[in-house]
Amino acid sequence: MTPQTPVDVTALVQAMTLDEKLTFVHGSDDPEHLGQSGYIPGVPRLGIPELRMTDGPAGVRMKRKTTTALPAPIALSCTFDEELAARYGEYLGHEARAKRQDVLIGPMINVLRQPFGGRNFELYGEDPLLVTAIGTAVVNGIQSQGVIAMPKHFAANNQEENRMAVDTVVDERTLREIEFPAFEAAVRAGAGALMGATNGVNGQPSCENETLLTTVLRDEWGFEGWVMSDWDAVHDTVAIERGLDQEMPDGAHLGAPLREAITEGRVDEAVLDRAVTRIVGQMARFGLLGTDTPREQPARDPERGRALALEVATAGSVLLHNPRGVLPLSADKLTGAGRAAHGLAVIGRPAVTPKTAGVGSALVVPEHAATPLDVLRTRLGEDAVEFRVGEDPAGRPIPASALVPAFHQGEVPAGPSTEPDYFYEGELTIETEGRYRIAVTALGGYAAIDLEGHPRVFAGSSFGDTAGLTVDLLPGTYKLVLSALPMPTNPVHLTLGWVTPEQAQADIEEAVEAARGARAALVFAYDELAELIDRPALALPGLQDTLITAVAKANPNTVVVLNTGSSPTMPWLDDVAAVLDVWYPGEMGAEATDALLFGDANPSGRLTQSFPVDADRTAVAGDPLRYPGVDGRVEYQEGIFVGYRWHDEHDVAPLFPFGHGLSYTTFAYEDLRLTADGRDLTVTCTVRNTGARAGRETVQVYLGSSPDVTAPQAPKALAGYAVTHLEPGAAATVEIALDARRFEYWNTDTGAWTVAAGPRTVSVGRSCEDLPLTATVRVDPAGTVSP
Repeated sequence: MTPQTPVDVTALVQAMTLDEKLTFVHGSDDPEHLGQSGYIPGVPRLGIPELRMTDGPAGVRMKRKTTTALPAPIALSCTFDEELAARYGEYLGHEARAKRQDVLIGPMINVLRQPFGGRNFELYGEDPLLVTAIGTAVVNGIQSQGVIAMPKHFAANNQEENRMAVDTVVDERTLREIEFPAFEAAVRAGAGALMGATNGVNGQPSCENETLLTTVLRDEWGFEGWVMSDWDAVHDTVAIERGLDQEMPDGAHLGAPLREAITEGRVDEAVLDRAVTRIVGQMARFGLLGTDTPREQPARDPERGRALALEVATAGSVLLHNPRGVLPLSADKLTGAGRAAHGLAVIGRPAVTPKTAGVGSALVVPEHAATPLDVLRTRLGEDAVEFRVGEDPAGRPIPASALVPAFHQGEVPAGPSTEPDYFYEGELTIETEGRYRIAVTALGGYAAIDLEGHPRVFAGSSFGDTAGLTVDLLPGTYKLVLSALPMPTNPVHLTLGWVTPEQAQADIEEAVEAARGARAALVFAYDELAELIDRPALALPGLQDTLITAVAKANPNTVVVLNTGSSPTMPWLDDVAAVLDVWYPGEMGAEATDALLFGDANPSGRLTQSFPVDADRTAVAGDPLRYPGVDGRVEYQEGIFVGYRWHDEHDVAPLFPFGHGLSYTTFAYEDLRLTADGRDLTVTCTVRNTGARAGRETVQVYLGSSPDVTAPQAPKALAGYAVTHLEPGAAATVEIALDARRFEYWNTDTGAWTVAAGPRTVSVGRSCEDLPLTATVRVDPAGTVSP
């Protein structure tokens, strides 16, 4: 990251013309089409090269071009492994360099506030300590490769619903204790850039919010990099005066309007110089300036990427439920003499169409991803595995009797359009009341489907090839509109389909029959998390709950494999033998799933978000002001009580708690010892593998509240953790350091961190609800800790 020769950034900026400086503060079109998410042309006459940006939460996004698809960030967080997170970031940085990208837009380090979020799969969970640790490790890994990391979205960007206009009303303490820690840590770690958010915070748009962008970010934290807006998040040229440095995707406000404001004297050109200096300064810091030759472009290493994807997918998958020990499965029992006609029934579309990634700017198209069905058949043999779709997301053609004018598929020519154009408009006639799925598949561009009375759904490119609405419809006629947006050089091919209640029932019956004749059944279930839209409900989309319930009744050895990005409800939980959540597992998801199901690998992932029983038992239930908002305003009424903190505070049991995850072995905790050193505390315990398999255990430390503090406090909060690998019968001494900040809270009266003095309970265990070891320490007003 060190330039070959010193660079006088101030002199470079002074040597630029006004128009040259303006090119740095907004995006432009890349003449080589290599900048996947942003492009700055540079100033060749001054030796300042182009600057290219791409999205990178789960792989280096190259739009429809293939690249290495890593598991979703939510899966990475479930490893609780900072060293693995650093390698994840390092690979992203290496891949970005190999793809001629200079800036990686990510990671997304907002805290997971509510379970409906369309981008929850991009997050690192609901606990700020863990989000900070994993996020900072990823940032450091990216930047170790000479690529500028751009953590996002600053700040309080916790929903997709109305994200472009909603104003987030959140108290200062909640910002400081829940939302800010990861951003502050990223700044302290040297992140070269940050991305602002589309939402407002306390009455001001995030990208025009002087409190956020100047008072907190610059004056308090000392941030020296630049702040780029999220797409279309700038509303006025005043943004650059308040601390924003760059507008995306174009110069609607910081282009010609800013030039006019400067020439008329309404904006001081020094403000523009400040923004350009911040950008060029980071280019110099990362070695993009001060050299006569372009910097070396490393070769891609896809094999290393596949190995990393397999490691993260295996370590981050969470075994949620296995009460009878049905998992791991036995290949011998499924294929041996006397087995059923088919040893294993495999059910669900993700078994044949791998759900490797979430949808939106984080979507990465893998170069290759095996299907779970193929991997299972390789292990067991073709004859031992029978597949049934169970629930078909793409649907079948809609008959002409139900859709006027008739339509099934068509193509829109390539063109320069920037907004979806109406392609088809018709009337859908429903004769039988029931649950229908209306789906569109878009290849080569984008499409949107609008069904009268229901929200728009997008498909194609970064939204995934197929998307649809699953809705309960009454008999009647509904207006149906398809819109299409081709690429400049590619047409878009559209296919429309539906699943009727009758077809859905027939699919389920076929799946049930296959399960009834097998020794075990695997149901692959999925959700459809996507940027721009939140989940309308916590249930699995479509009729998947009905499918799982029916299969489980037919076969007591039914195992559910979840391809989800957040927490689904599970009305069938007591009926199934096991539940394994592999999230969106990247391009090696099939291999990781197979290894976990058959015990080649021992599940070790731990939940980084609470799974609520239902939507009514969450922190945002009961008042639409909490979520999704009323009249463009959402209030964080829960304050600091996010996730498991809220469940504890209100004594509401979750379906699965934060930190939960099962194993094929067992662990015992013993010999808790506390050692204080001034304001720091070291927690030590012994962990023993009491089972018959090698395993990986995540030891979690929680700190209780102080009875001497009147300010609201979480009953307990994650204060530290460590991961240990143990062979059967082996034991390890685990040490976990708690720093002074764990014993403090943000005092809104003084505007400063304040010691929460008094007796504090220290609890150690395997989840926030399974804590076999406890002890008490005393903290004096100066912060000194005494065991």
